[in-house]
Amino acid sequence: MTTKKKIEVFSAGCSTCKETIELVKRIAGPSHELVIHDMQQPDVASKAKHYDVRSVPAIVVDGKLAGAAQAVAPMSMSCDLLSRRHLPVSLLASSGSLPV
Repeated sequence: MTTKKKIEVFSAGCSTCKETIELVKRIAGPSHELVIHDMQQPDVASKAKHYDVRSVPAIVVDGKLAGAAQAVAPMSMSCDLLSRRHLPVSLLASSGSLPV
């Protein structure tokens, strides 16, 4: 049995962000806590800064910014910098989406 993870997705509302959210929802299923943060809300910026989010969509798993989301691209760059291939392997493996 896998440990329940807290998964946070930082989104700007673009199509790539929406696609990422849907993919994370499918992978996480009901086994994990999923929180979506809308970067257009002023209070979300401080939370994103805490995790050192520099581009969106960004995924944080149990308080740690996932892999490619740690890119040095400024937040103003296009949301298509990240795609589904950058989801954390630990999340994919725990969901059964990766062959073991």
